[in-house]
Amino acid sequence: MTHTLTPTADLATDIEDVARLLTPDGERIADPELDRWVADVDAATLRGLYRDMVLLRRIDTEGVALQRQGQLGLWPPCQGQEATQIGTARALRADDFAFPSYRETGVVYARGGKPADFVLAWRGEEHSTYNPYDINTATQQIIIGAQALHAVGYAMGVQRDGTDQVSVAYFGDGASSQGDVNEAMVFASSFRAPVVFVCTNNQWAISEPVTVQAKFPIAGRAPGFGIPSMRVDGNDVLACFAAMRWALDNARRGNGPAFIEAVTYRMGPHTTSDDPTRYRDKEEVEKWRRRDPIARVEALLRSRGEFDEAFVASVEADADALAAAVREAAMTAKTRDPLTVLDNVYAEPHSGLAEQRERFSAYLDGFAPAAEGV
Repeated sequence: MTHTLTPTADLATDIEDVARLLTPDGERIADPELDRWVADVDAATLRGLYRDMVLLRRIDTEGVALQRQGQLGLWPPCQGQEATQIGTARALRADDFAFPSYRETGVVYARGGKPADFVLAWRGEEHSTYNPYDINTATQQIIIGAQALHAVGYAMGVQRDGTDQVSVAYFGDGASSQGDVNEAMVFASSFRAPVVFVCTNNQWAISEPVTVQAKFPIAGRAPGFGIPSMRVDGNDVLACFAAMRWALDNARRGNGPAFIEAVTYRMGPHTTSDDPTRYRDKEEVEKWRRRDPIARVEALLRSRGEFDEAFVASVEADADALAAAVREAAMTAKTRDPLTVLDNVYAEPHSGLAEQRERFSAYLDGFAPAAEGV
């Protein structure tokens, strides 16, 4: 199943050559490839998706604020990408396994992450703030594209276990140029592994526009590996939900991998150490602001009489409570002894790790003790 990819004057950034169910104004439109995958979506489901996106944006806003206040070392904003993350993650089954990149805060949230899980790793307190097997979500990957190989390896294991689980690799448009992602697609195709590749094309790989690395829509690469693909409006949560259902069904039926390119936009900086005003103009940002994923679902719900004051108040209260819990988790975090950074690296004792511990301990002993009360 491939949404038609036709050459245009601006191939990689054409935001109209996508599968879509909601226009930027919130109008529900038909798409023969997607409609059947959302036939059961009712008002309650739409309100749930709206709530998820609002809460995700609030987590993201809190993360940026905490970093600016010196409470976090770094934060990778995801404003503008809520529909891609929530739409795809909410389509997953509980036993499916997600392999997110560092920016997929929404995937961790949708899979059951707790307030502390969003901030403690960025504060430097933990390697991973949740047990991956508690929420079937791997630790967010910093190394660009590495999680694609992990996802395919997991999917190949699932094949040998004889279950119908599916694994999902999330990565950005920049990672699509990494060898790891392409090698993962080779293995996935060759072994018909039950894995879904979700490429979040947010137009910028740090400070490089997608047109530097892609002269044709990224979804067009997948068929070259023998993988069916779909290019969707990444600011349309309903289209993302439908596309993921299609991809998951394809994998569960033994047809192998599928590829989704979600065309969206990173409204903020690459991370809080970045200044996007140095490489992109205000007009581009404002154009995408008018395509806000949350606003279009609100418009749809209002048009159907499903967006009343009580609902708004409940979502705002939930967002306030979650933001307060995230902030408390960061502000009350207890920094552990530096040597604990070497704990739980291996399941069994390891001579190399013991040597590292000894050398690190000697290094720490070289510092004068802090004066009492300082």
